[in-house]
Amino acid sequence: MAPKTGADAAGVPAETQMLLLLETKNGAEDAAYALMLPVLEGGFRASLQGAPEDELQFCFESGDPDVQTVEAVDAVFVNSGDNPFKLIKESIKILSKIKGTFSHIENKEIPPILNWFGWCTWDAFYKAVNPVGIEEGLQSLRGGGTPPRFLIIDDGWQETVNEFKEAGGALPEKTLFAERLVDLKENSKFRGEACKNLEELVKKIKETHGVKYVYVWHTLLGFWDGVSSTSDAMKKYNPKLVYPIQSPGNVANLRDVAMDTLQKLGVGIIDPEKIYEFYNDQHSYLSSVGVDGVKVDVQNVMETLGHGFGGRVALTQKYQRALEESVAQNFKGNSLICSMSHNSDSIYSALKSAVARASEDFMPHEPTLQTLHLAYVAFNSLLLGEIFVPDWDMFHSKHESAEFHGAARALSGGGVYVSDKPGVHNFGVLKKLVLPDGSILRARYAGRPTRDCLFNDPVMDGKSLLKIWNLNDLSAVIGVFNCQGSGNWTWPEKETSHVIPTTINITSYLSPSDVESIEDITGDDWNGETAVYAFNSCNSLLLRTFFLFADCILPIIYPDRPTSYYRLSFKDSEAPKFGDFIVYNDM
Repeated sequence: MAPKTGADAAGVPAETQMLLLLETKNGAEDAAYALMLPVLEGGFRASLQGAPEDELQFCFESGDPDVQTVEAVDAVFVNSGDNPFKLIKESIKILSKIKGTFSHIENKEIPPILNWFGWCTWDAFYKAVNPVGIEEGLQSLRGGGTPPRFLIIDDGWQETVNEFKEAGGALPEKTLFAERLVDLKENSKFRGEACKNLEELVKKIKETHGVKYVYVWHTLLGFWDGVSSTSDAMKKYNPKLVYPIQSPGNVANLRDVAMDTLQKLGVGIIDPEKIYEFYNDQHSYLSSVGVDGVKVDVQNVMETLGHGFGGRVALTQKYQRALEESVAQNFKGNSLICSMSHNSDSIYSALKSAVARASEDFMPHEPTLQTLHLAYVAFNSLLLGEIFVPDWDMFHSKHESAEFHGAARALSGGGVYVSDKPGVHNFGVLKKLVLPDGSILRARYAGRPTRDCLFNDPVMDGKSLLKIWNLNDLSAVIGVFNCQGSGNWTWPEKETSHVIPTTINITSYLSPSDVESIEDITGDDWNGETAVYAFNSCNSLLLRTFFLFADCILPIIYPDRPTSYYRLSFKDSEAPKFGDFIVYNDM
């Protein structure tokens, strides 16, 4: 999912899932907004797209040639208002009542891990995760005064097989995502000298390192390429090999190498009538060994598997409901994190799921994606934040962009967790986010761009800063980020030579009025005065005028250059100009 701004219908990309329109007559104070949300209707899902004739079209698809219709009555929801944030919130609430297939975030149980600092094993080890490394990572973070209270054991713990291995163990090209699950229990790395089994490891890290919650990773289909149909442990679930079919919309914006691989090699899919049994067997085992919850990845694959199963919507809802029921049956506290779940079938089928990743992965080795990641999660949270607590993903505390990511996580309203390698930490960054007991001060809402940023392009127009607002229990917070000169919204399909980010000086405005719903914390007798504390400079100001002047330099992501700086001073001027529309499309 990614945002795009523009001024004509032809520019609305395929697979658009939300369209926010702006009309201004006499400046920002006279702005009116219109919202269009293509949703689910029966066995179909809708999306918006522009046409060359400068027309707006909607696409209505089932994903199964046997599921057809001649009409669409409730496929696109349209609403309007003078406040874009209230408009989106009220519209999602209305839709949830009309459709009944999903719930607004206010009606969901929030997993307790979100109030604690965590550590994920993925970028620390990737698939080489092991018990010794896990203990070393927990100990090094705890020893530095930032004890993780939740742990996610990511990909690498399950028993899988790559059925495409050649003689000698070599893997053919493009079979990275071709592994299939063969057993519900942990693999041999977690059954040996380092630990007797997963149960022993979980018990030890909770008792020794003070970890409160342990989650493990799996995909919606069991593993990336599903389950093995030849495995004795999997046969009870009636698996069959099917081949994903990507629609024109799936490939219109960005090719997905994982999906292209699965389409070529096929996926071992579990009989939908057996999917609850599969989840319940797996989750009951995990719960019995002390695991507290799951992170469920690759959920978007369902939009390509509807052929022969009654369509993509019906299949997604069957799996999603089984997943949520199993989590509720086997774990406490709605302990589920959804990932790769931005297809509207998943979004509008989330009755109980309360946490969802808001973007592509944090990629520590990709310099041009650091600022892009922040822009993605902030804009995507406009829609996702009304249905989930958006997860802005892990980051590295010892990294050229650590301060940049750390400040963003403090604003996110979601979880704060890192994927540091054991012993490779910046505790100066971590202690700005984590209290000595391992808790965090989580903001009240999903972090979102300020109103004057909604129709600007903070990544590629060379002039716009990204401002993100949120509220805490007793104060408001605004983060100002320069995301220019370091990335592109649409990633190139072919690898390109290394791109060095360009330093861009940008001037913009900052005001307490940028915080929406600030009256929620000020009280009725507020006279408009605001005390402002600038975090980086440690300066405090008492504001009696609305605008501050903000001069920001790009947060360079190389160790031999400064990370970022902000200069604030008083300035009265007109409000920033607005654009015309912004869309959020499924990439």
